[in-house]
Amino acid sequence: MKTTKKILIDAKAAAASLRILNTQTKNAALEKMADALERNAAEILAANAKDVEKAKAALGEVMIDRLRLDEKRIAGMAKGIREVAALPDPVGKILETARLTNGLEVTKTAVPLGVVGIIYESRPNVTSDAGALCFKSGNVCVLRGGKEAFE
Repeated sequence: MKTTKKILIDAKAAAASLRILNTQTKNAALEKMADALERNAAEILAANAKDVEKAKAALGEVMIDRLRLDEKRIAGMAKGIREVAALPDPVGKILETARLTNGLEVTKTAVPLGVVGIIYESRPNVTSDAGALCFKSGNVCVLRGGKEAFE
């Protein structure tokens, strides 16, 4: 099992290659992610059912409902990824330009952060939402969901 430090070192190394992807490549990858969610729905639901069953001993019904997936929620996750793919690519967008008194032009441009770490409760949809948003914006993400969503 990798340590957190090793995971973050690997993520930082991966960030350099992600940063150079063009919009078309990122959008195609996001579409494939959405397709894979739908194509593997039965396997995902089976794994989620194991998590839900284990969680019944430790969580209340509200938290179990957040953990529970069904076909409609998986379709919503895939739809969310496709919506992110349809968004304008923020990377390289010029946010502000100013000309200094000495004539030098300064431009503020949107660039990826590099690595984004996200710790969240056991909500499987956060995995796809956060992953898609980070990917679209040229960032590698390290996700840490709750132990209840282990499968």
